[in-house]
This record gives sequence, structure tokens and C-alpha cells, in this order.
Amino acid sequence: MIEVGEETGKRERALLVGLELLRDNRWDIDDLLAELSQLARTAGMAVVGSNVSRRLKPHPSTYIGTGKAEEIGQLCRDDDVAIILFNGDLSPAQLRNLQDATGVMVMDRTELILKIFAQRARTREGCLQIELAQLHFQLPRVAGAWTHLSRQKGGMKGTRDAGEKQVEMDRRIIRTRIHQLEKEVDVVQRQREAQRKRRNRTRIPVVSIIGYTNSGKSTLLNSLTDALVPAEDKLFATLDPITRKATLPSGRTVLFSDTVGFIRNLPHNLINAFRATLEEVREADLLIEVLDLSHRMVWKQKKAVEEVLKELKADEKPMIVALNKMDLVQDEFLLAEARSRLDGGVAISALKRTGLDDLLQAIDEQLDGPRRNYRLLIPQSRHDLISRLYKDGQVVRIDYHQNDIYVEVLTEERLLGDARKFLLEGEEGRMSRD
Repeated sequence: MIEVGEETGKRERALLVGLELLRDNRWDIDDLLAELSQLARTAGMAVVGSNVSRRLKPHPSTYIGTGKAEEIGQLCRDDDVAIILFNGDLSPAQLRNLQDATGVMVMDRTELILKIFAQRARTREGCLQIELAQLHFQLPRVAGAWTHLSRQKGGMKGTRDAGEKQVEMDRRIIRTRIHQLEKEVDVVQRQREAQRKRRNRTRIPVVSIIGYTNSGKSTLLNSLTDALVPAEDKLFATLDPITRKATLPSGRTVLFSDTVGFIRNLPHNLINAFRATLEEVREADLLIEVLDLSHRMVWKQKKAVEEVLKELKADEKPMIVALNKMDLVQDEFLLAEARSRLDGGVAISALKRTGLDDLLQAIDEQLDGPRRNYRLLIPQSRHDLISRLYKDGQVVRIDYHQNDIYVEVLTEERLLGDARKFLLEGEEGRMSRD
């Protein structure tokens, strides 16, 4: 067993187990185990060590092989380990067989992430979504809770029937609850959609801060908006989306939104469950991807973020890459590589607040969008629209008539808002042709 630092206290003592296949890079395995260790600590566990099994392919029954499972079980008894954390995803059968072979509670990476999300969910929306993800995860694993009945007295028919009936009853209860939760999440999604429509009417651009978990997103939100969002050195410190208002150098008001962090191999059912929350990313006007340039696996982390964005159909959104934690980077080659690979990336330190002026300027330029001249005839009673056009665009001509005001304005189409209905004939067609 490889010791990774003894921890004391009353927290559950956890042993990490990884599987290294022939095609795997050992650095990747070490990094994934380090990430698993962070996840365990975030969940409140005390990590006492790690163990790596090397195989040609995963064992179909026990993932790491029966002999290795028994060996790890003995290590757990010797070290008073309460839980074994596997870096990979285990099938329901593998999970049951490993618990039988080791005599210790077993949890895979997906279940650990679900546990963390459950601990950190604060809003009703977050709690609904995590419960939904947990139930989808538990549904195929229900049978394992009742295998003891089939083993009693040699698996007599009566005990088998009792176990099967209980399994079917549990599955029915879970499916019913899933159906209820899906309806409640659908209500949340419609509420969020209504909020977005109200926000669109005010024409305040939304900038969504995304990135790998623990890359510095919450720290950046705090630095840009003087918010007081907790920025902990833990994975998934932010779960529920947080939105704060700020003013750009141009004077434009924007909303910055901090979202849940992404992670490699993010469980698919978790993405589905949190789709209502992650929809905020897809609907944003601009994305700021925060990269922790001090992390040795930064490019793999970036790839993981891109994969989640693709699944959300948000991979074509306008984006600025913030090269964070530049103050911790000593490798000049890495700096040069980052600037080469990420043309337009902005070097910052969210914690020390360096490079933020450049980032805000880049955001301003991205949000400017294509500006065109539009001609409108607005009723004199709608001075609110005139004020808005002055604020959001450049009024190049204005003439007052008896009941109307003729306006020519240089602005973005999306900023016309309610004034759109007063466009002169031919302007709508010109917009669609453009």
C-alpha cells in the first residue's frame, strides 16, 4: 500500500484503489488518484493510502481480480479502513462482489461525486436534481441489497421469492419518485426560462464563468464583482449557480454567473439531472473558461470541459479563455505553449487580481458584436425607449415630429428590445438578410 499521508480524527478512513491497464499512462493514473483523494477529502473522509492494481483488462466479476480483492480486504482490516474508493466505475455485480470479498463498504468514483453533490446542494433546485441523479444511479443496484435472502438456507424458494418481491417493490418506489422529481425539475426549468426571458427584456448580457472544478471560478467571480462567494480549496465548492452584477470599462452592465465545476468523466446521469442548471451556460451571451495553468494536467482538464460543453450543445458559444494562477507558473515553456495554443487567451491571477483589466476589456470587445444602423419611428410617449437607445447604442440622428420621433441609431440587433416593433418598413427584412 502506498501511504499518502495519515489523517486523524473521527472521519471515515478511506483506501483508494486504482486500476492500471497496459494502455494507460502511469502519470494519468497517479493524477486520477490524486483527484480521487481530493474528492474523498471534500466528502469528509480521511485518506490513509492508495493501491494500484495492474491488469490487461478489468476483471468482469471483481474489477481488480479476486485475489487482489482479498489482499485489499486484509489491508483494510489491518489499517482499520471503513471504505474503499475505486477510481473507475463499477458495475452493480462488481460492487456486490467486492464488498463480499473485502468485507468493507465499497464506493466507486461516480457514487462519491454524487455523495459530494448531495452534501453541498443548498437550493431546492439543487436538492431536486441531485436526488434525481442518485435515484437513477441506485435503480440498477437495488438487487444487491436483497441478495442475502437468496443465500439464506441454501437459497430456498421462499427466500428467493421474498427477495425478488422486495427488489421489484423497491424498484417501483424508485421509479415513482423519479417520475415525481422529473416533473418538479421540469417546473424549475420553466421558471428558469421565464427568468431568462425577463432578463432578456432588460438586455443585460450574461457572462457565464465555466471551468474545471477548483480552477478558480468563484475567486474570479469575487474579484470581478466584489462578491463574497465562498472560494474553498475543494472540488465542487460551488454547486448552485450564483449570479452577480458588474460594470465593464465601457459602462455596460453585465451579469456574471458562476456555475458548477466540470470534471473528467462527469457521470452522464449527473449532466442530465443538472441540465436545468447547466442550461444557464448554453443561454449565456459569452463564456469565460477559467484554466488553472499551474496544474500539470491542464490540457486534459480543458479537454474535459470541452466534452461537457459539447454535450450541452454550448461548444459554439463565444468564449474567452482566462489563463488563471499565472503567478504560480514558473515554466516559461508552459507560458509560451499556452499563448500559442490559446490565441486570445488572457493571463490573470484571480486571487491577486492581476490581469483583470485586460480580461474586462476583452469581455467588452466580445460583447460589442456587429453594430448596424437602424431607422425607427417611435411614439413621443415612449421616451423610455429613446433613453434606452442612447444608453445601448449611438444615436446618429433624431427628429421630432408631431406625434412621433424619427431615430437613426447604430447598435446591435439584440439591444433593440421593445423598440424593435417601431422599426420602419424594410428594416426587419434587412436584419434577416444580414
